Amino acid sequence: MPDYGHDLRFGINLIPSSQEPEAVVALAQLSERTGADLLTFQDHPYQPAFLDTWTLLSYVAARTDSITLSGNVHPIPLRPPALLARSAASLDLLSGGRFELALGAGGFWDAIAALGGPRRSPGEAVEALDEAIRIIRETWDTDARGGIRFDGRHYQVRGAKRGPRPAHDMGIWLGAYRPRMLRLVGRAAGGWLPSLPYLDGPGALGAGNAVIDEAAAEAGRAPGDVRRLLNLAEDHPAEQLAEFALSYGTGTFVLMTGDLRQIERFTGEVAPAVRELVAEERGRGA
Repeated sequence: MPDYGHDLRFGINLIPSSQEPEAVVALAQLSERTGADLLTFQDHPYQPAFLDTWTLLSYVAARTDSITLSGNVHPIPLRPPALLARSAASLDLLSGGRFELALGAGGFWDAIAALGGPRRSPGEAVEALDEAIRIIRETWDTDARGGIRFDGRHYQVRGAKRGPRPAHDMGIWLGAYRPRMLRLVGRAAGGWLPSLPYLDGPGALGAGNAVIDEAAAEAGRAPGDVRRLLNLAEDHPAEQLAEFALSYGTGTFVLMTGDLRQIERFTGEVAPAVRELVAEERGRGA
């Protein structure tokens, strides 16, 4: 599978523990100091052991200076899209263009329903996410005339005002595994964000890329318009991550950890080694 030529980025996915909030913020600041490009937090609003992700993202944005921030990922059944669009744009404006929006269709349906959210079938969940993406983009499109009008199966917006516009051309990344979701990534998203432990081996990256690339081409997009990201549950050798980049097009690696030494090793040792290996191989093909 192709190397899409994306610049390499390395991020940290911290557990947003509500038991140790200051420790979470301290690790976020450390991640920035050690050179991480991206900092993410999972978003499970039904989990009281976790801090609310939007509140945490806003707080961390105020306590950092340069690192990009994102949820990993926001469950659209519990985040109404028009309000989510305004929250994301507001955080991007307040942080100086340091926020990216990552979304999921939902999955823990008992927990979602317990908070008053909808219970959706797999097909309905993908359909609702598709509608949500369109509403979010409409909200950000402040150049369009008139209010937002959308009459979908899952969401209706009747003349809501547009804006604010994000500070930069914000990407929408999707956590996706099955073909229908992958086709939505290719058609409408700016990034694919799966987790390696949930994939059926590295070869699933290649299979997923093929579905995404085909859908992108059908929508008149270039496959390279979709950034390929990957959540890691453990530290991997630089050689393996370089292979992911060169053979499967992975441009962003996000390590889930709360260990200080792992953060320092990943950002200070693994990331530079991967960049060097990939640059060397790309140089041979130039």
